[in-house]
Amino acid sequence: MMSSSTIDEYIGSFPDDVQDVLREVRSTIRTALPDAAEKISYQIPTFTLNGRNVVHFAAWTHHISVYPLPAGDEAFQRELAPYVAGKGTAKFPLDKPIPYDLIGRLAAHLATRK
Repeated sequence: MMSSSTIDEYIGSFPDDVQDVLREVRSTIRTALPDAAEKISYQIPTFTLNGRNVVHFAAWTHHISVYPLPAGDEAFQRELAPYVAGKGTAKFPLDKPIPYDLIGRLAAHLATRK
C-alpha cells in the first residue's frame, strides 16, 4: 500500500473498479457521519469526530476492510458476524455485493461509543 496524504490520493491509487467501491464506502460513511472530518491515519482513510478517530476503511487485494467493530448490540453483532475477520475488523469481499447500508450503520454505531 502506498503512502497517501489525502483520501482522494488513497482512492486514486487503486484500480477503477476498487475506486468505485471505495468512493461508495466513503460516501456511505459521510452520510452516516455528516459532521465527521476526514484524514489519513495509519496510512488509511479515517473519519473523526471531535478529534477522535471513529472509523477507518481500507482496500486490499480481495476485500475492503472497515475498523474497528462496535461492541454491544447483539442483533447488530449477528448481522456483522459473516464479515468479522479477526479482532475489530470487518472484511467485505470485492467479489460479492458490498453491504453499504451495513457499513453506514457500523459507522453510526461507532460514533456513539465513548
